[in-house]
Amino acid sequence: MKNDIILLGHGSGGKLSHQLLDELIIPTLSQVAQSEQNDAAVLEGINSSRLAFTTDSYVVEPIFFPGGNIGDLAINGTVNDLAMSGARPLAISVGLILEEGLPLSELREVLEAMKAAADKAQVEIVTGDTKVVPRGKGDKIFINTSGIGVFDHQLRISGSAAKPGDKILINGTAGDHGMAVLASREGLDLQSDIASDSMALNHLVEKLLAELGETVHVLRDPTRGGVATTLKEIALQSQVDICLQEDALPVNETVAGACAILGLDPLYVANEGKMLVIVAAEKAAAALQLMRQQPEGSAAAIIGEVVAESNGRVMMQTAIGGMRAIEMLAGEQLPRIC
Repeated sequence: MKNDIILLGHGSGGKLSHQLLDELIIPTLSQVAQSEQNDAAVLEGINSSRLAFTTDSYVVEPIFFPGGNIGDLAINGTVNDLAMSGARPLAISVGLILEEGLPLSELREVLEAMKAAADKAQVEIVTGDTKVVPRGKGDKIFINTSGIGVFDHQLRISGSAAKPGDKILINGTAGDHGMAVLASREGLDLQSDIASDSMALNHLVEKLLAELGETVHVLRDPTRGGVATTLKEIALQSQVDICLQEDALPVNETVAGACAILGLDPLYVANEGKMLVIVAAEKAAAALQLMRQQPEGSAAAIIGEVVAESNGRVMMQTAIGGMRAIEMLAGEQLPRIC
């Protein structure tokens, strides 16, 4: 390509658009042959009676942060949304909204990160769209994705399926992504290496469902709003009370320190590579062992339990022995986080 930045002409549908697609976007993301570049992708070999479908948009600022960038974040987030339903992620669409003036070197880095994340998760990027907006009318790049997954089982995983006695697990430390993005955005020198936890969790989910089957009741990734908001949502969906143990929640020491300095609560800070797993009590130990054997769950922990049928309360037993009510995040604690 002759230009080293995005021009308005790259979104015109003409020669520059085709050049951008043919020389950068398609070769990087999917290698779809020109003869197959139609308005919709035809997905062969889907033999399940149930499909999962999700869509999301990513507007994180800055677009590059410790541990990842907006590209792999978009793929991992879409994969995880499908996986939390118990589906096997199959195919993803990518919509790019580019601002005039975006360096092509940055776009290439984002695209390569998307492709690497898709390959690792074993999903295909099968269709997409690209638009360009005038300089000052966007913020470098926004990404919209949609994803399709298939069910290889008859299990029903739902936020409404938590039952009294169930145990609640998390696959690792809370708050890493939100603090990594915030520190990068604000140029904070926290004298520590805080990195985003962005990663795909579908392989870990597959192992859990294969081993534990119908004893897995709820899967949910605590993204915006963090662990606290997500558990409150589950409690309301299932009409149960949940009790957390503060001293059981794994939090990276550097993240805890940064939160203390900034007056933030790790319970409410966003994650992009964590999931909450609610399982029958008799399988909690097996779930914990399985998760800790996988790289995505090496710091897994049991952090609480479902205690009763009720109207959706979440309480936390604090480290000093008191009880604290947990509610949903009010407002936007850290905007533009994903």
